[in-house]
Amino acid sequence: MIANAIHYNSPRAKGAFIKLNCAALPDNLLESELFGHEKGAFTGAVSQRKGRFERADGGTIFLDEIGEITPAFQAKLLRVLQEGEFERVGGNQTLRVDVRVIAATNKDLEAAVDEGKFREDLYYRLNVMPILMPPLRERLEDIPELASFLINKISHLQRRKLEITDSAIRLLMKNDWQGNVRELENCLERAAVMSENGVVDRETLEQAGLGEYNLAAYAAPSRPSNAPTIDFNDPSIDDREKVIAALEQAGWVQAKAARLLGLTPRQIAYRIQTLKIKVRQF
Repeated sequence: MIANAIHYNSPRAKGAFIKLNCAALPDNLLESELFGHEKGAFTGAVSQRKGRFERADGGTIFLDEIGEITPAFQAKLLRVLQEGEFERVGGNQTLRVDVRVIAATNKDLEAAVDEGKFREDLYYRLNVMPILMPPLRERLEDIPELASFLINKISHLQRRKLEITDSAIRLLMKNDWQGNVRELENCLERAAVMSENGVVDRETLEQAGLGEYNLAAYAAPSRPSNAPTIDFNDPSIDDREKVIAALEQAGWVQAKAARLLGLTPRQIAYRIQTLKIKVRQF
């Protein structure tokens, strides 16, 4: 959704928007899919085929699950990102393209670089304008708009009118979405299938298997007794120290720390990123 928004609200909106899930293909097919191939390049290559980079020329290419590509293919990808040029598989003609690249991953690429699993030069080439997307449980205020959008999408797929009630949205906001937006969409689609009259309400969601989970069950452990306590309104304390102290007091649960600082979950996530705070995992 974010990649769509970036593309269609940019000067490249009239260009192509090409998407690929990098985790779905092995290296040999991934190379052909992204760069294309010439006739006879391999068994089954009965004609020349343009790759996705070539088709995205003048537009945007979205590489999902970029953290899943192998070290061998990372080197091949680096060239097109750095120089904007490549050759089709089995070809010797160098092609040049002007493409905006948007990449997404749920992995910690910095840690992968430290472990030698992801090329450092590729990481810094990709990490031009990072956008941190907090998990859905840390931005519950987004659920009403997401639910409305997804219900309209499901309505179009099912070719019937669907609506969602306020009571259903309140129930959605009480749940901990471990699967993020995909889980939310699956839940709403299940409920829509079970709704005879096209109304997705609280009862329909419960019939679809949605229960009221206790958010505390997923929370990180409480802060240790020796965690620092500070006055968050003290102007002599810098922002980084305030954010770290709030995270300590909240057991490193970002949504709780945001409330301590009077911020939204998205605001504290942005500060954690810009202040280069290493988030503790429990």
